[in-house]
Amino acid sequence: MITDLPTPTLLADLEMFFRIIFATCLGGLIGWERERHRNIISAGIRTYGAICLGSCAFGILGVYLGIGSADPTRIAAQVVTGIGFLGGGIIFRQGDYVTGLTTAATLWATAAVGLAVSVGFYLLSLLTALLIFLLLYMPRVSWWKRISAK
Repeated sequence: MITDLPTPTLLADLEMFFRIIFATCLGGLIGWERERHRNIISAGIRTYGAICLGSCAFGILGVYLGIGSADPTRIAAQVVTGIGFLGGGIIFRQGDYVTGLTTAATLWATAAVGLAVSVGFYLLSLLTALLIFLLLYMPRVSWWKRISAK
């Protein structure tokens, strides 16, 4: 049992709560883009928001539990592996056709956004979420279709 941890103040609790809300909004934005132009019902706003929220919460706990002797990066490393395992279950191969790679990759990257928020890297997390959003959006832009035509 851990008894030597400091008790969080109300201000620290509010900041942690803000981080979780911010992470959830960024994940939801990515999921919204996924849902907007596809008939994807399994990985959308709820999935991406939950991935970002969960990775942020685990990141906060890792930092908080790392006060003292424990290594705060251990929980973050497990988030990366866990989301990688989850993504592996999304990828399917049927003959020469592979599905789920983009979903798995963006879920993994969204977990990174949540971890960045958990340690207070708000600008980095915002810019990373916007880059993921753009990666999902760009294939629908007319000039992008022209330059990437096969």
